Amino acid sequence: MDTARIAALLQPFVEPSLPESMLEQISTYIDLLLRWNARINLTAIRHPEEIVTRHFGESLFLARHLFPHSSQPCHPERSEGSAFCLASTPGAPLIAHSAMRGPPSHPRVLDIGSGAGFPALPLKLWAPHIHLTLIESNHKKAAFLREVARALTLTNINVLTDRAETLATRPGFPRAEVVTLRAVEHFETILPQAATFLAQNATLALLISTAQVHHLTTQTTLKWHPPIPVPESHTRVLSIGIHT
Repeated sequence: MDTARIAALLQPFVEPSLPESMLEQISTYIDLLLRWNARINLTAIRHPEEIVTRHFGESLFLARHLFPHSSQPCHPERSEGSAFCLASTPGAPLIAHSAMRGPPSHPRVLDIGSGAGFPALPLKLWAPHIHLTLIESNHKKAAFLREVARALTLTNINVLTDRAETLATRPGFPRAEVVTLRAVEHFETILPQAATFLAQNATLALLISTAQVHHLTTQTTLKWHPPIPVPESHTRVLSIGIHT
């Protein structure tokens, strides 16, 4: 897909425009997704332009809130008292993180039910310094995720072919500074399990519908910030909670 067209479609979701190298990676990702989708059901969305807006746009919208880009790249190793950088859109609250001694230069990010890789892989493109773990129980989808990681030469990525509820009860399973979740089945069940993967003062970032927002306070004890509307959608929001 033409990178100039990708940039134009993503404009409502990310500012400023993405670098050409990232746009080329997104184009490669789309080609792989369409090719694999002909064989296995990765996404019901088939049109490339809709893939850009619905999948990449929403994922990068999440990414820029967790790891904001400015005129200078975000350098978590230089950020005092925070494991990573975090910002919000004008008018939305700035979300504070824990005061940590020696914050990790590669914060751990865990994505649950990764499917076709959204939002996790676009988040990795946006913030290459993160250490990313994707949980996907379907073996064919997990194989696709590994293929995308290889094709885009992404490093510090681990794809686990397992169920989140199994890993949540595994003694010693590493906790993460950020856990992400999008479009998973049985949301009410997986939500409290997702919270168990959080380190102290870590962030749970959800891309959900407005109809699911009421579950946040009933299913978890996290501190939730006001939902942030996703551009070009009447029902989708980004919800961010802090594990205190």
